[in-house]
Formats: sequence, C-alpha cells, structure tokens
Amino acid sequence: MAISSTAEKRPGAAMIENSQIPKHEQLHAILLRIAKDELGPGERVPSERTLMDQFGVSRITVRAAIGRLVNEGHLVRVPGKGTFVSEGAVQSTLHLASFTQEMEAQGHKPSTIVLEAAQLLPPAATAKALGLGRTQEAYHLRRLRLADGRPVSVDDAWYNASLVEGLLDIDLTGSVYRALASEFGHQIDRARQSVRAEGAPADIAVLLGAEPGAPVLFFDRVSFSGEHAIEHARSWYRSDRYALTMEVHL
Repeated sequence: MAISSTAEKRPGAAMIENSQIPKHEQLHAILLRIAKDELGPGERVPSERTLMDQFGVSRITVRAAIGRLVNEGHLVRVPGKGTFVSEGAVQSTLHLASFTQEMEAQGHKPSTIVLEAAQLLPPAATAKALGLGRTQEAYHLRRLRLADGRPVSVDDAWYNASLVEGLLDIDLTGSVYRALASEFGHQIDRARQSVRAEGAPADIAVLLGAEPGAPVLFFDRVSFSGEHAIEHARSWYRSDRYALTMEVHL
C-alpha cells in the first residue's frame, strides 16, 4: 500500500512554489524530508502520478527529483513495484573476508547468482597479477551477490587454474574462499586491494537495480595464499547498501 506524503496528511504543509529555485530541486527537498522524517526504511513513496497531481508538476520534474534521490542512495527503485526508502547500507569493517562470511557475521542472509563460469584467457592485467604466461588460461567467475535478497555487489573474478584445478566443478553460490581452503588447500591469508568511487557502468547498474552512473564503490583486489596469487577480482558495490568502516592508529 502506498504511503501518503506530508502534504496529503497536512494540506498546504509542503508545496511547490513559483520561485527562482527549480521545481525539481524543491520536490527533491520535499521528498528527501518525507523519506527521512515520515517514512521508514523499505516503505513505498507515492507514485509518479500521485506526486504529479499533488504538487502540480510534470512527470519530467518528478522523475528528475526521484532519480537524484535514487542516485544519492536515499531511495531504491524496484521494477514493477515502485520506489522505496532505502534500508541503509551494510556496515563493513575493512578486513580480509569473503562476501558470504561478511554478511553472515552481520546477521544478513547472503545469496549468489552465478552469471558466468568459464575457463578463458584472462586480460593482460589479470595475467600479470596472477603471474600467468601469455597463453595460460584462468578460471573466470562472474557473480551477483545479494544480502537478504537485495543486490549488493557484482564480483568479476579470475583464479589461477593451475593452483585450483576443478574450481568450476564445485558449488559456486557459496563462499569461494571457504572452498579454496577446504577443497584446494589454499587459505587466503592476505590481499592487495584498492578502493575508489565511480559511476556504475550501464551493465553493472542493471544487475544492481540502480541507475547508470549511480555511485558505486569499486574494488580491485589480488588475493594470496602464502606466496601464490590465487585470485584477481574486481567488484562493484552499491554505495547505498554497503559502507566501509576502519580504525586508524598512529
């Protein structure tokens, strides 16, 4: 059931005015206040038609305001269902753990959709990271990772096939790190990782249920077991559903 906005509850309390401030900016401010003060996480905001009628604005104005709130992480669009208040980000401490282990530790239910699993020649940068020759193939694994049924990240990883032969024959919907240790004797014990913010590429945005160009956290990581480089992974995380925390000492 749709949730009524502030203006519906108290007529005249929030209105679009004729001023130098663009209407989509005014509507953005009103909807942001509604999302923060009137609605709870996961509740649905009024439909585009309702907002058009209520505030006397065009569909373009409504979509501009909602689109910005989605990109900022305050709202989430669910195809076929509507637009909802974001439920907030998973808080992750900066440490070495698999996605599955991380979500379980925080009380979330992780799940995975395998998008691709194949043995291929890796890109040059990956071959270098894994110490592979030009003609050596590697295992390519691309997966959509979810927490409590909501898309959180897309992981695009390559594995040194000579060290983990048969990796693609196991269940790839669980923790690969656990499998590397239990099935192949390679415990991931360190990693070299960089993190940066970027706009979601179009194909990644579709998988994450976000707008193209929406802010995501991009991870580039090479994981090791002892002296062996086992994995080179690139991951895109929805910044409205995943946040990093860290403790820094002198």
